[in-house]
Amino acid sequence: MKTARILQQEKEAPYPQTLLRPCRAITGISAILLPYNNNNSVDWASFERTLEHTVSAGLIPAVNMDTGYASLIDEATRLEVLQRTSAVTSGLEFVAGVFVGDSPGQKFDADAYRHGITETEAASGTPILFQSFGLSELQEDEVAPAYESVTLSCDQFLFFELGKAFAPFGRIYSLETYEQLMQIPNAVGAKHSSLRRQPEWSRIELRNRVRPDFKVFTGNDLAIDMVMYGSDYLLGLSAFAPDAFARRDAMWAAGDQRFFRLNDVLQYLGAFAFRPPVPAYKHSAAMFLKIQDRITSSATHPDSPRRPETDLEVLSAIASELRQLLEESNE
Repeated sequence: MKTARILQQEKEAPYPQTLLRPCRAITGISAILLPYNNNNSVDWASFERTLEHTVSAGLIPAVNMDTGYASLIDEATRLEVLQRTSAVTSGLEFVAGVFVGDSPGQKFDADAYRHGITETEAASGTPILFQSFGLSELQEDEVAPAYESVTLSCDQFLFFELGKAFAPFGRIYSLETYEQLMQIPNAVGAKHSSLRRQPEWSRIELRNRVRPDFKVFTGNDLAIDMVMYGSDYLLGLSAFAPDAFARRDAMWAAGDQRFFRLNDVLQYLGAFAFRPPVPAYKHSAAMFLKIQDRITSSATHPDSPRRPETDLEVLSAIASELRQLLEESNE
């Protein structure tokens, strides 16, 4: 349920047409699915192939994210993901989630965040800080100091705003708190996942006024055209087809009107894959990647929700249309 404060901020959101940024270079960060075998073990070979495909497409990979079952995997798996990603990217940039598991009412665990940041930086990744119950339950004036306290020795970091549709510990901060977070010098960007346009437009306008070098990464898989207004992106949807997203981004930078057709098909995929229950999009991703022969199985994490097998027909049709559009764009 929206609070009065959020409703007021949405009323005061900037007129979006004033934010349009045609022919802008887009920074794309793509979450990486952690593929599973039918016996519930991680399919490491497929994981490395999807990493390589994402890097070769020109996107920055993001591992240990929600798409990589960050809240479900154990510490050993998390570390192996970091080690394999570091080896595959071989000095190229990548992002990795820092997840701290806790329960409602628990105290903010600063040491656990510092530990995760240290592990990520040791693998040469850029940490992005997930929220937790301990972090999300802090008072407004405690949020920015909490982030500062765990990132003092960190070169640079990103942070999340997650809506409840994605995680029960998620929280969309007030615009005032967001501005305080934006002004932490080594905070270089934030992923906004409210699945609403108005608060993201407000963040873009604030960024443009206060700190133009700060990256607003849309996490809105239901409105991926937010890049037109100055957002960059960190999406789970791009895990389905990183090559198509990279081509779309190049079209926008070049002023190529074919951007809109390709974006429309990708958005249709997003609307289908991210329908309720939203967390089941990870099974949709596995199914879609399997259709394209990118991974060997469409299995998902055993504790993650599944989609019906009837989805395969729709996903196959979308995959076929995307393939045709990419072939046409090469002509």
